[in-house]
Amino acid sequence: MIPTIDDAPDGIATRHDRYPDAQIRAVLKDARSIALVGASANPARPSYIVFKYLAERGYMVTPVNPGLAGQTLLGRPVIARLSELTGPVDMVEIFRNSAAAGPLVDEALALPVPPKVIWMQLGVRDDAAAARAEAASITVIMNRCPKIEYGRLSGEIGWTGVNSRIISAKKPVMAKGGVQNRTIEGT
Repeated sequence: MIPTIDDAPDGIATRHDRYPDAQIRAVLKDARSIALVGASANPARPSYIVFKYLAERGYMVTPVNPGLAGQTLLGRPVIARLSELTGPVDMVEIFRNSAAAGPLVDEALALPVPPKVIWMQLGVRDDAAAARAEAASITVIMNRCPKIEYGRLSGEIGWTGVNSRIISAKKPVMAKGGVQNRTIEGT
């Protein structure tokens, strides 16, 4: 039998190489406000697609991009840096390269109310920054995409033929406002 992420034997990978589905689901259910660092105004860019997807799923997403500061993105004001947040956020999503992740984690740690979660996008990993965040009791997810994980856990990703590794006879919980929007709330 091939082990899944949830039952792979210990020692195969470090704890940041795989995450239990229950942990990802809990993070996505608990986080309601997200600061997306590296948001783009270009609809072809992955950061724009993820921003739009999360906003459509009910998350309050604040776009962070110094080049777009002062503008609006999908009706939300863009800020230049995390220190300009007007209130606390549950999650900081880093949509920048690994070299930028460390300083961004430090900026998040310096907020008056640090986030509960720091999420680094696909291909982004900084173990030293993760250790600093975890020392401050912040959950860290690296090298994952919240859009992909939400779609996988809700079953939406299966509509494109992708194997979500989840088989269930339960009727999926549908989100408001669309026949193709599922939610992870009822799982």
